[in-house]
Amino acid sequence: MLLSEGQMSDCKGAALMLDALPRAKALLGDRGYDADWFRNALAERNIAACIPSKRNRNAPIPHDAVLYRLRHKIMFGWLKDWRRIHTRYDRCAHTFMSAICIAATVIFWINQ
Repeated sequence: MLLSEGQMSDCKGAALMLDALPRAKALLGDRGYDADWFRNALAERNIAACIPSKRNRNAPIPHDAVLYRLRHKIMFGWLKDWRRIHTRYDRCAHTFMSAICIAATVIFWINQ
């Protein structure tokens, strides 16, 4: 798990987590992850990038729209239901990360 500062762009965060990516067939990401270097790094790892193109891209890159619609099933959407996490009440990073871990554990336990 990687906790970055709130002002960090998605692409910079992707650069930090690139080496820790597990084996996967595809990576679902929003428009913030649309960068040629990131798509190339995923292709080197045989991971299909399901990332819509940014609106300012000259030639849009197609993505799997059906797979992209399933992104709401990822746990981070459920974490946003927790008010403490959604509004980031905790100022300290370790306290905020602890709240995320507790919420993820409860969500996993409920959905088993």
